[in-house]
Amino acid sequence: MRQTEISKILDSFMEESIKLSPIGATLLGVPGFDDQLDDLSMAGHKKREDLTRETLKSLAASQPVDDLDRIAKEVAIERLSSELKLSESHEARVLFNLISSPVTSIRQVFEMMKQGPDTLSNVTKRIAAIPTALDGWKSSLKFVADLGKTNSKRQVLATAGQLETFSKGAFAAVAKKFDPQGASSELSNAVTNAQSACAEFARWLREEYAPNSIPTDGVGVERYRLWARHFTGAELDIKETYEWGIAELDRINERMWVAAKKLYPEAKTLREVADRLENDPRYIVEGEEELLKRLKKFIEDAVERLDGKEFEIDPRIRTCEARLAPEGSASAAYYMGPSEDLSRPGTTWFPTMGRKKFGWWHIVSTWYHEAVPGHHLQVATTKVNMERLNRFQRNRVWVSGYGEGWALYAERLMDELGAFEDPGFEMGYLSAQALRAARIVVDIGMHCGYKDFDGNIWNAESAFKILHERALLDEISARSEVDRYLGWPGQAICYKVGERFFMECRADAKQRLGASFDLKKFHAYALNLGPMGLDPFKREMAAWNGA
Repeated sequence: MRQTEISKILDSFMEESIKLSPIGATLLGVPGFDDQLDDLSMAGHKKREDLTRETLKSLAASQPVDDLDRIAKEVAIERLSSELKLSESHEARVLFNLISSPVTSIRQVFEMMKQGPDTLSNVTKRIAAIPTALDGWKSSLKFVADLGKTNSKRQVLATAGQLETFSKGAFAAVAKKFDPQGASSELSNAVTNAQSACAEFARWLREEYAPNSIPTDGVGVERYRLWARHFTGAELDIKETYEWGIAELDRINERMWVAAKKLYPEAKTLREVADRLENDPRYIVEGEEELLKRLKKFIEDAVERLDGKEFEIDPRIRTCEARLAPEGSASAAYYMGPSEDLSRPGTTWFPTMGRKKFGWWHIVSTWYHEAVPGHHLQVATTKVNMERLNRFQRNRVWVSGYGEGWALYAERLMDELGAFEDPGFEMGYLSAQALRAARIVVDIGMHCGYKDFDGNIWNAESAFKILHERALLDEISARSEVDRYLGWPGQAICYKVGERFFMECRADAKQRLGASFDLKKFHAYALNLGPMGLDPFKREMAAWNGA
């Protein structure tokens, strides 16, 4: 493990930030904080901001000893500066949504807790801390609202609905997991209070906060640039990116029709093709148990297929779990990385949304994205890369442009390797590609006030239409996606923009290196750099000598 001035500064930051974020500690697998929750009040935010400022000062005065140190310093300064800017402007507190908010973090952290002798006590204390945590969050929202900064009404009401769902049994389900017999009256009382606090917070959001929240959804060009820069780590030409997204959506839809004609030659619309695939016995998985069995086997097969060929997969990270997402989660699948010590493996999560029948035709591409060679391979490789990356880089840095870009690149790689030769699976892959292209169009369009394909300003309904008809999302998922984009400006573009950077870097390397280009080495170098903004990633890849 590297010990330089810069790594020591960042190690110190990690130690102190863990103390200020018990939830973050649990996600890392660091013991000693599993009975606590984060302080979500303005006082808690100030402590975290002060730590960030002091760390940035120390980094500015430090001297790198080599290229690895230089990269570490640049990555840390870029990420911490971006986070500080969002916090100081209160943007980080203004925006919350169904995927990213204090309440989702509070709910998800219990899924990451490891069993042990103190687990029941820790769970009880942590659930008992929920009312205080929510009170802290409420006080922060009030403080920022008094400054004239609020979230949009759409996101506020959606979060209220999520809290109402949690109030009706979410923490009772947690208690049952850790105390199956219901023997602990203390835990039972904590659950009652936590769920009551969720219900009260939902009421406050609906009745007191929402009436004064922003009625419009879009954040405008300037705020959008700030968030897009944070999520991608790149200075993008927003208009060029928007127009490229339209061109990509057209290109992908053309290929979808080729696959569609192989499946159902008489089909009149792409929507018809998707609806028929959802009911085609060739592409259906029945029941949750069979789905989990299929997902786990799929991950194992992907590892066997790729290891030693396109990748060298470290034996420590060959295992990736598949689990069903808890009730109240967003409609999209997601991944959570392994603990710092790898005792808890990386985990993929599938939201059933009450369904018992699942369309395997589109899950195939999704699981390459979430597991191997997608998120799991990227995140877990970072975790074990102790010789090149410091603790901050391994555990604290996440740039959506890099991470989601890699995962979408992973889907494209599997297409290049012939994984979607079956036209049903090809349609699933292409619909996933179309979704990411459509995200660029509607995310930029809605937030920046561009005109849709009918000549009107992009809005929730025109965005829904594109997602439903051209990216083939079902109605529930399409509406959930629109809400997500409107509450998370700049995040949705990261997938396709990031893939674009990876593909451009690969094309550049092939051109520069010629016959000496090796795909496995390209993948290894790109992953060993560790997560970073897309602009610095492109610069580092341009200097790669192929070794």
